[in-house]
Amino acid sequence: MPGSWDIAILCGVVNYETVIGLEVHSQLLTRSKMYCACSADYASAPPNTHVCPVCMGMPGVLPTINERAIEFTLMTALALNCSIPEHAKFDRKNYPYPDLMKGYQISQYDAPCGVGGYLVIDVEGKKKKIGITRVHLEEDVAKLVHRSTPEGESYSLVDINRAGMPLMEIVSEPDMSSPEEARSYLVKLRAILQYLGVSTGNMEEGSFRCDANISIRPTGTTEFLGKVEVKNMNSFRAVYRALEYEAQRQREELARGGRIVQETRGWVDEKGVTVSQRSKEYAHDYRYFPEPDLPPLAFSREKVQKIQSGLPELPEAKYDRFVAQYSLSSYDAELLTDNKSLAAYFEQCVTLAGKPDDAGLTQKKAKTISNWLLGDFSRLLNASNSRVEDCRVSPSGLVEMLDLVDKGTLSGPLSKTVLEEMFNSGKTAGIIVQEKGLVQISDTSEISNIADKVIAENEKAVADYRAGKEQSLTFIIGQVMKASRGKANPAVVRQIIVDKLGGK
Repeated sequence: MPGSWDIAILCGVVNYETVIGLEVHSQLLTRSKMYCACSADYASAPPNTHVCPVCMGMPGVLPTINERAIEFTLMTALALNCSIPEHAKFDRKNYPYPDLMKGYQISQYDAPCGVGGYLVIDVEGKKKKIGITRVHLEEDVAKLVHRSTPEGESYSLVDINRAGMPLMEIVSEPDMSSPEEARSYLVKLRAILQYLGVSTGNMEEGSFRCDANISIRPTGTTEFLGKVEVKNMNSFRAVYRALEYEAQRQREELARGGRIVQETRGWVDEKGVTVSQRSKEYAHDYRYFPEPDLPPLAFSREKVQKIQSGLPELPEAKYDRFVAQYSLSSYDAELLTDNKSLAAYFEQCVTLAGKPDDAGLTQKKAKTISNWLLGDFSRLLNASNSRVEDCRVSPSGLVEMLDLVDKGTLSGPLSKTVLEEMFNSGKTAGIIVQEKGLVQISDTSEISNIADKVIAENEKAVADYRAGKEQSLTFIIGQVMKASRGKANPAVVRQIIVDKLGGK
């Protein structure tokens, strides 16, 4: 006999809530691999050049523990409010796959480095605590490169350079209830890793990878209808779109009278859909057992306390300080602090532009700098797919340009053009202004002559303004600015036009 929920589902009268948990893998910024001395700087190296018998999985080799990777994992666990146990250990996770040459992965199972933490996210002004189940350490696997012949035959190549890289896994509780919350969690988590300096957090390069577990259930219940794991998402946008699609797909499946199959699905970004990869009706038996070649780890309370006290200022603390110290809005402070490099760039600019003994001036400058960084500066970075740290516009260069605007040397409209030229050429604002003759015109007689000509050529707009249509004034001012090639002082232009037309 079907239960009451089954009948309600078949009748299509149930409201569902989405339940999401995330598993994030992050490569650590160590100089060598996890269990051997091979260089971890493999990204641009030719295939199979950063390898040795250990990371190639040859019989009889003995792994050694990368102490720096342990320290980075403990730093992350503490930053995520986890408890650090007194002991941890490594385990063998057994499974056959072509990118795992030795047939098992050295990971952590029942004794990880950190447990029971949380991360607070903010979505549309509402804060929510997301539980962190565990933070553990393992090794990355090799990379399979798939090829095909002109005849249509397919084959795969194995690049072992990535094998053995220290890989930290952060597993959340299923506490997220929307794609927006999942994206906020990932952005916040990546920022923490970047502030700690333990990972680049670059999803496109694969150093920050995410698998999502998503299911739906009737609102107010605790029983899941079937968990689906989604893989192959390599950007925050992809994660959002994949979860949004999958949540809707599951609802539609139930509306058709079907059921949610527990499976692994892959995200196909170009089509905007998830596709079935393999069934997961039952948990895979990895046959974990303690790694016999590595000793257990012991974490003294003194060691943990030393790591805790050495943590840098993290995004949440920096956010609070930016709001208090610079009077930034919550929105601006969040955008700035989500990116460690951008936050550092901002503070360098404020230090150069502000005055320590004049908090009001510093706050005013900070707001102006924030507007530029979150506006045109970020637009140029995104359009060129560039990083803040690679930008040709130095903090001192940006401050110099803003000083030219404040002094009236450079008009506001032309400052955007100058910034773009600075971004592309690396030249300073002063040089660009001189080379291109962009010095702002503040001479009232010169502007007055331009205004007379514009007024004479736009009789209808003048008549409309005198008839009370204020928007016509904006049009006339725009025509004067256009005639002066953007070099006229907008404030002077406005006053001259108003005086000539007998306005206020």
